[in-house]
Amino acid sequence: MWVSLGGLALLVLAAIAVPAVFGSESVRYDSIRLAPSPAHPFGTDSGGRDLFVQSLAGLRISLLVAGISAVVSTVLGSLVGAIAGSAGGWPDRLLMRLVDTVNSVPHLLLGIVIVALYRGSLVAVILSIALTHWTTVARIVRSEVLSLRQRPHIDAAIAGGSSRWRILRRHLLPAIVPQAALSAVLLVPHAVWHETALSFLGLGLPPHLASIGNILGDGREAVLLGAWWIVLFPSVLLVLTTLAVSGLAATWRDRVVPRRRSELAL
Repeated sequence: MWVSLGGLALLVLAAIAVPAVFGSESVRYDSIRLAPSPAHPFGTDSGGRDLFVQSLAGLRISLLVAGISAVVSTVLGSLVGAIAGSAGGWPDRLLMRLVDTVNSVPHLLLGIVIVALYRGSLVAVILSIALTHWTTVARIVRSEVLSLRQRPHIDAAIAGGSSRWRILRRHLLPAIVPQAALSAVLLVPHAVWHETALSFLGLGLPPHLASIGNILGDGREAVLLGAWWIVLFPSVLLVLTTLAVSGLAATWRDRVVPRRRSELAL
């Protein structure tokens, strides 16, 4: 946990501080695709910009997009799952069929359709990720609500005359917050890769924004020219960020849902 927390904190701090200190460099044709050196630890990209600064700036943009997408997706999925689990009957069946319908379409394909309608829009990229990943959260929250409905304090609240809305607001929603927050954390690395894939295909963020996907997209042709560092170093940052978030999420999951740890031990 401490290794993951320290690594993630270091990456986030570097992604915020380094671009703010060094700023965004302009194109320099005299230093295009320079190999890694003490002056440029990650080398330079196809525009002659320092790849170390560009990679951290891209990581900042990717984490921002992924974080907002994860929050929107978690809020939407939690509301749908909580309403379906607490209402039951035909609302539950209708919402779950909606979940099945969204799941039947490949997420990347649906995301491509959304961003293609508003190409180059930051909001479209966020919505394309959020609107294709809320279904998993909805299923998790629904199952948690169905489990909570069998608890004695819920029966006592119903016997005391509490309305369905009051039970949802006072008892069910606060109880699912830890599980929903864990789902949001788990969605962050997936959203980072999703945004990277869209930008890599040229359908994500505008080219002037330094995201990991845009950098990797620019590095496709550079690899054929021998500039392997343009793809390697941003990819390493992406993998390290994913491993750090996943490590934190795994520790959090064991603490929020300790029964899973005991089941795995058996």
